[in-house]
Amino acid sequence: MADLLWMAGKAFLIALILTPIVRDAFRSYNMVDRPGYRKVHVYPIPRVGGIALAIAYGGSLLSGGSTEPEYTAAIWKLLPGATLVFVTGLMDDFFQLKPVLKIIGLVTAASLVFWNGLHIGDLATQPLPLWLDYPLTVFWLLLTSNALNLIDGLDGLCAGMGLMATLTLFSAALVRHNQPLAYATFPLAGALLGFLCYNTNPATVFLGDSGALLIGFLLGCYGMIWTQKASTLLSIVVPLLALSIPLLDVSLSVLRRFLRNQPIFSADRGHIHHRLLDRGFSVRQAVWVLYLFAALTAALALLASSPLGGQYQGFVVALFCVVAWIGVRQLRYSEFDIAGHFFFGGGFKRALDSRMNLQKLLSDLERSTDPDSWWKALIDGAARLGMSEIRWIAPGGTRVETLVPGGAAAWLFRVRISETDSIEICGPFTEGAASFDLIGFAETAKRTLRPASKAQAVTT
Repeated sequence: MADLLWMAGKAFLIALILTPIVRDAFRSYNMVDRPGYRKVHVYPIPRVGGIALAIAYGGSLLSGGSTEPEYTAAIWKLLPGATLVFVTGLMDDFFQLKPVLKIIGLVTAASLVFWNGLHIGDLATQPLPLWLDYPLTVFWLLLTSNALNLIDGLDGLCAGMGLMATLTLFSAALVRHNQPLAYATFPLAGALLGFLCYNTNPATVFLGDSGALLIGFLLGCYGMIWTQKASTLLSIVVPLLALSIPLLDVSLSVLRRFLRNQPIFSADRGHIHHRLLDRGFSVRQAVWVLYLFAALTAALALLASSPLGGQYQGFVVALFCVVAWIGVRQLRYSEFDIAGHFFFGGGFKRALDSRMNLQKLLSDLERSTDPDSWWKALIDGAARLGMSEIRWIAPGGTRVETLVPGGAAAWLFRVRISETDSIEICGPFTEGAASFDLIGFAETAKRTLRPASKAQAVTT
C-alpha cells in the first residue's frame, strides 16, 4: 500500500507543478481554445492539460515502486497504445485532424493493446475467437475514448468523471485483490487530482483531446484488466457502472442523432451537461449533479464487485436502469418523447396503416384501365384513409364524391397532378387523420392518372 501511495503522490505533485507551467507556456504562444456556440467559457483558455497529465501518469508508472512481473506486464500492455492515443489527441489539439485520422489513430492504439495481450477475450474465463475478440476490443476502446472526449464540455467534468471512475476501479481492485489493476489506476487518480486544482470552475486550463482521449482509453484498458480477473459474466457490470455517465451520454447522443437523421459524428448542443444548463443549472451546479450521480453509480459498482453483493448483481443492474431512466426523463429530450409517443401512443400503428393503405391504393390505381375505374379506385383509397370529400378537377368538368355525408371538413388539400388536372381532398381534424401522408397520396394519384377525353361533372 505504501508503494501505491508513493506512486499516486508523485503523479499528484508532477501534475500540480507542471500543469500551470504548460498552461502559461502555451498561452504565451496564443494556443488556446476560443469561446463558441457549444462552449460555455467566455475567454480563451489553453487546452493542453493533457500534456501535464500524460507526463505525470507516465512518469509515476515508469518510476513505480513495484517490480512484480505481473504488475510490469500489465503496465507495458497498455502504455504503448496509451502513448499513441495521447499523440493522436495532441495532434488534433494543434492541427484539427479530420475525424477519420483520429479514428485511425485510436484503432491503431487499440490494436497495439490487443496484440500486447490485453483484450476482452478472456471474459469470465471463456475465451472468444479471434474474429470476435479483436473487433470487440477495438470497439470497446473506441467507445470509452470518445465517451470521455464527448463529455469534456464543462469545467472539471471530464477530469472529475475520470477521477471517480478510476477510484471506483481502484477500490474494486483492492476488494478483489487485483494488484495489477490497483497499480495501474492509482497513479492516474493522483494525476487527475493534481490537474483538477486548475480545471475546476472557473478553469484556467482544459484537458484538450490529448487528455480526454487518454483518460477514456486508459479507463477502457482498466476495464479489460478487471474482466480478465473476473469469475462471472456479470462482473462486466463493474467497469460499465464506473463509466456509466460518459457511456450513457455517448449512447444518448448517437440515438438522438439517429432519430433526427443527423450524422452520428456531428456536433450538437444536446449532451447531458448541455441539457442541465438549459434546465437552469449553473456550470458548477451541473457538474456537481453529475458528480453525485457518478458517486451513486460508483457505490453500485463497488457493491457489485464485493463478495457479499456479487450475488445481487442482477438487482444492481436493474436499479441502475431505473435511476438512469428517471434521470433521462428529467432531461426532457424532445426526440425521445416524440419517439416514445410514436411507438407506444399509437402513432406507429397509424403510420403503418396509412402506408399499407397507400400501397393498396397504388396497386388498385395501377390495375385501372380507364378514367372511370381510376376514379373509383381513388375514391375507395380516400375512404380508407378517412377523408371526407374528394374532387377531380379536369378541363371537361369536376367530379365530386362525398365520403362522409354531413361531415365537417376542417382542411383542404389541392395538388396539380397534370397540366390540366387537379385533385382536391378534404378531411376532419381527428387523431387518425394526423398520420395522413398527403404528399404520398398526391404522388400516387399523379403517377397513375388515366387520360380522360372529358371528365363528367358530378355532384353529390
